[in-house]
Amino acid sequence: MKKKYFGTDGIRGTVNLGNINGEKFFKFGLAAGTYFKNLKKKKQVAIIAKDTRLSGYTLEPALVSGLASAGMHIFTLGPLPTNGLAMLTKKMRANLGIMITASHNPFHDNGLKLFGPDGMKLSDKIEKKIEKLIDTKTNKNLSEPKFLGRVKRLENGNHRYINILKNNFPRNFSLKGMRIVLDCANGAGYKSAPKILSDLGAKVFSIGIKPNGLNINLNCGSTFPEVLKKHVKKFKADLGIALDGDADRVIMCDEKAQIIDGDQIIAMIAKRWKRKKILKGGVIGTLMSNYGLEKFFFKEKIKFKRSNVGDRYVKEMMKKYGYNLGGEQSGHIILGKFATTGDGLLVALETLFALRKGKLASEIFKVYNSVPQKLLNIKVKDKKVINSSKCKKAINVANKLIKNKGRLLIRPSGTEPKVRIMCESFHRSLMNKCINLVKKTIN
Repeated sequence: MKKKYFGTDGIRGTVNLGNINGEKFFKFGLAAGTYFKNLKKKKQVAIIAKDTRLSGYTLEPALVSGLASAGMHIFTLGPLPTNGLAMLTKKMRANLGIMITASHNPFHDNGLKLFGPDGMKLSDKIEKKIEKLIDTKTNKNLSEPKFLGRVKRLENGNHRYINILKNNFPRNFSLKGMRIVLDCANGAGYKSAPKILSDLGAKVFSIGIKPNGLNINLNCGSTFPEVLKKHVKKFKADLGIALDGDADRVIMCDEKAQIIDGDQIIAMIAKRWKRKKILKGGVIGTLMSNYGLEKFFFKEKIKFKRSNVGDRYVKEMMKKYGYNLGGEQSGHIILGKFATTGDGLLVALETLFALRKGKLASEIFKVYNSVPQKLLNIKVKDKKVINSSKCKKAINVANKLIKNKGRLLIRPSGTEPKVRIMCESFHRSLMNKCINLVKKTIN
């Protein structure tokens, strides 16, 4: 059965349209609180964090009201990276963690990401159970007045998160002498990211650290790395680091101002972890992972499997096969040795740890050659357009053309009203031809 509210990464959409409004967030809170309360654990605790969107001020109180009405006690943390919330959910032994965010989307979108007591994103099975509760009559799940939840604000969430990150590395880990450009996308990492890099001794040139509620991801961050390149050149930095709105993604830039995507970061870490005998099993990528990455792992005798797009599916497959590294080209990377979900800042620290002995970023990331890849995002009214006979016919023709010469992937976005067309091949003219064949049937 298809899910009604949850997509590939929680619930997401435009604020005050569809499901992203105060009324629905009350119901989301009531449903999630009811589900976890019914697990019969002694403590009934939920923790909530958010990114820097203006709409967070509207949606958070409604969510809190729903949770408290279900009998959950709530701690609110304010702006905090998504993995900070996941880590603290586990550390504080909470029943539930909720991140109010729309990740890399523009400010006018918002949504929710839910985490269980183990710090893991919820499974499809649990999300479906919560969806049933969302559509249940409100008065059925309301607690008696004496059993309503209490709400408390915790001001030290970022401090706790920073300490957890630091404890993953040796005490003598120092970035003294390193020059780093950091783009926080005016998002959830704007406090913790500059703080931890400065604490470790780096000279940090920070951008995207002045959120105003409307500028999250706006011409900055991991989805707009041109700004990062410009500043790396300007400040002659050793490395550039760009996070997204909730800081669970990272894209980097070497000292030559060359962009380093998620696949390249994963390749570097996998090679290093294998040499250090840290890598367990192999690596999980996604349907979007570059074919060059797959060929590299084959050459290095590192096992590689592809999951559906979405870091939740990556993590589920990592757990299934016992792998401790996985991620996406977009920069969602899960270091299973340290975390349960993507964490841009943690991945950046792991990279900086590899660079600490004076190595150049351009050298450590030179591990494989990417197959040229083109990605087209087409805004649509209805994502089911890819199921039309006209579109299916075009896809079949394109697949026949590119067979044995590359790869074509058409999929609906799980987070936006878009259809994504991805094609990769060393034959650029063929790649463009295949994309255009499909594009004509979608526009």
